[in-house]
Amino acid sequence: MVNCEDIIRFLDTYLNIAHIADASHNGLQVSGTPRVGKIVFGVSASLELFRKAQAAGADLIVVHHGLLWGHEQPLTGMFRERIAFLLKHNLNLAGYHLPLDRHPVVGHNACLMRALHAEQPQPFGEYHGELIGFSGRLKPVALPEVVSALEAFCGATAQVLSYGPQQVETIGIVSGGAYSMLPQAIAQKLDVYVTGVLDEPAQEWCREGHINCIALGHYNSEKPGVLALMHLVAKQFDVQTEFIDVPNPI
Repeated sequence: MVNCEDIIRFLDTYLNIAHIADASHNGLQVSGTPRVGKIVFGVSASLELFRKAQAAGADLIVVHHGLLWGHEQPLTGMFRERIAFLLKHNLNLAGYHLPLDRHPVVGHNACLMRALHAEQPQPFGEYHGELIGFSGRLKPVALPEVVSALEAFCGATAQVLSYGPQQVETIGIVSGGAYSMLPQAIAQKLDVYVTGVLDEPAQEWCREGHINCIALGHYNSEKPGVLALMHLVAKQFDVQTEFIDVPNPI
């Protein structure tokens, strides 16, 4: 068993949460048992994840999308049910949002870059004053090969807008709901932009900007960082760890 506060202190420091502005409350969001023997990792806080974590014997749940988003919220409805379940079972909940997007080692986007063997990574994708993704270079590769590699890595079926070169050499990646950063990729004349989800303007941006876009799903594009963080914690602390998937195609 390990002190929960030691784990949280390590995560807060490693992910540099004190220096990253974010709408999410990063760090410990709900306090439970002070001693931790097992940590469950997941992408998004939900009652389904909490139930599975409790059944798996978790003392601490670590997610990318937490429950607290920078504003007061009445303890009613679904929010109350989620909080009530955590308190009833004495479960700790910690969330790490932008710090896990942008981290150069365990961040989702860094993991996706490594999965493609991208070189010369540079911070990319401005969001509220923070660069949360990466751009870089690929050895010339056919677009379908990039799609297949990302689908296999994320366990996802990609949505592809193919309006750029079929041999790609430059790439930008911002996971999650970052379709709106597509114009930034066009401005940098990248061959392909990778994100989680798309919305209606994306097709014509791609056509007019002569760029390819690969969308892996918000959830699936943000599993890599959670898994990388889990492996890091497992090496750092004498605790059990488990990733619990709550499949979500969106």
